[in-house]
Amino acid sequence: MTAGAVEVVLYHLSDDPAAVLTAYHESSRRMAGTPGLLGNKLLAAPGRPDCFVVVSRWDGWEAFERWEGGAAHREQTAPLRPFRDTGRDRPFEIYRELASYGATSREPDRTGAGA
Repeated sequence: MTAGAVEVVLYHLSDDPAAVLTAYHESSRRMAGTPGLLGNKLLAAPGRPDCFVVVSRWDGWEAFERWEGGAAHREQTAPLRPFRDTGRDRPFEIYRELASYGATSREPDRTGAGA
C-alpha cells in the first residue's frame, strides 16, 4: 500500500454464504475503475459461517472521501447492504495506514505517515 492508504472494514451477517458471495461480486463489478480504489476482498470468520467482512483498500483518504460522498456510492454498494451487521454500534470501521512491512522485509516499506 502507499503512504496514507486507507482500509475500510464492513461487517456482514448472513446464513446464506452464496448470497453474500454473489452480492460481493456484483458490488465489486460495479466499483471496478473507481478512482483511488486499490482493491477489496471478502473474508469469512473461521468457526462463524454466518460472519463476513469486506475490506476495501484506497490510495488515500481524499479518494475514499470523494467516492463515499459521490452519487455512485449507494448504487455500487447496494447488493451488499442487506447483509450489513446492524447489531454492531457501527457496521463499519475506517483505518488509516501509519506504517507497514513487506512479508520478507526486515525494514519498513516507509516511515510512518501522519494520522
